[in-house]
Amino acid sequence: MAKLAHHVFFTLKDRSEEAVGKLLAACKKYLDDHPGLIGFSVGRRDRELDRPVNQDFDVSLHCIFQDRAAHDAYQTADRHLQFIEENKDNWAEVRVWDSTLEE
Repeated sequence: MAKLAHHVFFTLKDRSEEAVGKLLAACKKYLDDHPGLIGFSVGRRDRELDRPVNQDFDVSLHCIFQDRAAHDAYQTADRHLQFIEENKDNWAEVRVWDSTLEE
């Protein structure tokens, strides 16, 4: 059973520290502690690491699921959908990278 990594990078319309903090808090409130979630972290872009390979974003979310089924259940979970509904108006761009992890 392969683990699945779900990485999401948010660029906000309002890029203020207050808005970034609000999204960080919402991620912690709604996106952690889902069944099958075995790794969770969320953070802000480190602007001191200004290199050509660093893309522009404000908040990064990193979730590791025990398997694809847990990831798929998370996508339709009420808490995940509530997170989207409450926060999407401030999203200028959302980029998602999902990958199957090698053992």
